[in-house]
Amino acid sequence: MSPPVTAKQEVAQLLTQLPDDATLEDIQYHVYVLEKIRRGRADITEGRSYTTEQARERLARWLPH
Repeated sequence: MSPPVTAKQEVAQLLTQLPDDATLEDIQYHVYVLEKIRRGRADITEGRSYTTEQARERLARWLPH
């Protein structure tokens, strides 16, 4: 098993994939998305997720019928 990738390594890899004319705003957005994906994966690993049916039930309480 390989060692975990650090945040710095993730951002360095991201920067190599973005076009040379990427703006600071573009970079911020992509870092934001990376963090949201990381948190989502951690939530799933730790059992903090819902099935599709559970999500539908929760949304049904908020949305008008």
